[in-house]
Amino acid sequence: MKILKRIEKLKAEKNAVILAHSYTTGDVQDAADFIGDSLGLSRAAIDLDSEIIVFAGVHFMAESAALLSPEKKVLLPVADAGCPMADMITAEALKKEKKKYLDAAVVCYVNSSAAVKAESDICCTSANATNVVNSLENDTILFVPDKNLAAYVASHTKKKIIPWEGYCPIHNNFNAEHINTAKKIAPGAKLLAHPECNEEVLKSADKILSTTGIINYVKATDDNTYIIGTENGIMHKLKSENPNKVFIPLSNEAICHDMKKITLESIERALIEEKHHITVPEDIRKKAKLSLDKMLEIK
Repeated sequence: MKILKRIEKLKAEKNAVILAHSYTTGDVQDAADFIGDSLGLSRAAIDLDSEIIVFAGVHFMAESAALLSPEKKVLLPVADAGCPMADMITAEALKKEKKKYLDAAVVCYVNSSAAVKAESDICCTSANATNVVNSLENDTILFVPDKNLAAYVASHTKKKIIPWEGYCPIHNNFNAEHINTAKKIAPGAKLLAHPECNEEVLKSADKILSTTGIINYVKATDDNTYIIGTENGIMHKLKSENPNKVFIPLSNEAICHDMKKITLESIERALIEEKHHITVPEDIRKKAKLSLDKMLEIK
């Protein structure tokens, strides 16, 4: 494709790298230098020599890259590519809630704004959330913003978990009907579900895994068919890496429209015009990075 050649030329001219989330479209993933989950991509960016990072994802992900690599120019190809769950909490709302639970530690899922991270004691991912919670001395945890991940953690800890009422619309919408339909299509197939799913789905899952966890599990196991309970963009990488295996989406409607806003055209435009430049105010950046750094110390 001509556009891919133009993008490669622009990358070379501007010493740029493209990071793509696993929920973006297949052609965007094919154009990327690195594909992964939000935190994994941001951490990878730290070690890169590139001057420009084009983050093919949503706003909070580009923010995370910016706060971890402030010396680099981080570009988000589409300015309004956001995350509904991240938008369900603000720093001001969290400040008010913290006053109700003075003895609680605030654990913040990485799917949140830098400002919310800055008001938190420690961050977590969907893969390490339970370990992060159990590492804290506090007996009470204010867990933001995902109520489903909070419920999952609550089932794996003795601590009191106070959930924020946020959720990912994609994962929260999966239900028993979706499971029954998928099981009819692929009897005996293992259901791999993301912990952002609701309790009804997680109870039926054979494995509860993060985005990266699903990818790694499929690679490491010998089953032929899997039912995938997360956003359907992950199918591209699963099929590319496992061409002889079959993947059934838990729902054909599991599509994040914000992720799909990122196109090859928008990436090319971002490189040409060097927009939209994502920055984090230094006072917020330092506090948010501290929450991420504390998480990275947890084994």
